[in-house]
Amino acid sequence: MPELPEVETTARGLRERIVGRRVVEVGSLDWPRMAPNATLAALAEATVGRTFESVTRRGKFVIAGLSGEVFLVLHRKMSGNLVLRTADLPIVPHTHLTVELDDGWRLDFIDPRKFGRIYLFLGRESLDAFLDARLGPEPLEIARRDLDRLLDARRGRLKSVLLDQTFLAGIGNLYADEILWESRLHPERPASSLTPRERDRLHTAIRDVLASAIERRGTSFADYVDATGEQGSNQDYLQVYGRAGLPCSRDGCGTLIVRRVVAQRGTWLCTRCQPPA
Repeated sequence: MPELPEVETTARGLRERIVGRRVVEVGSLDWPRMAPNATLAALAEATVGRTFESVTRRGKFVIAGLSGEVFLVLHRKMSGNLVLRTADLPIVPHTHLTVELDDGWRLDFIDPRKFGRIYLFLGRESLDAFLDARLGPEPLEIARRDLDRLLDARRGRLKSVLLDQTFLAGIGNLYADEILWESRLHPERPASSLTPRERDRLHTAIRDVLASAIERRGTSFADYVDATGEQGSNQDYLQVYGRAGLPCSRDGCGTLIVRRVVAQRGTWLCTRCQPPA
């Protein structure tokens, strides 16, 4: 699933290209479950003729703001991609929303698994209520003292806590493993058990791992591409995720990376660098 770095990369790419552009047509919504609070007719009525004024990210959601406080919110889930193409190109298979712009370009939401979601909000208040009910603070913005407060309130294991979107918004399985390796923390440690020094390491690792992945335009394995259809390069820099049986790259270690199941998710770690206590 695209996580914070991939969604941030997409939002930045879209912001460069569609802000200031007017919607001329909306189509291809062929799977109604992908739009839980709207129909194709409602989407067209709310957006056609309006101009994109902003594209931002909150957690794993891309938020496109149009004139008149209309917001199109897109969640890519497991396999969704938001790709800009010229409007004369044929619509590719598995495209479940198209937004044609006044400059001859088209934004396509392509999702083979149909898990992606499309939301429409008329007004900032309803948008904020939707996001606030689902998402915790932004990982790249959280202060150290606020991370302390969140950790003190949790009794779960670190991996489970990091995956909880109400704890921090946007971290998924891949980046949770990378963050825990970087901070030398075992995924099954109780979140509330960390010492001040361990919390410092965790706070730093969250920022460093996510910021580096954004710089590399995200991690591309099977499905993810950015708004221009290009892959990211962060997969070439992963330290533990997907590397079972390979040696830990930390200087002086070399212990083989192992895969375990934690929080019902595949979890990769170095048992030497990340001791259980």
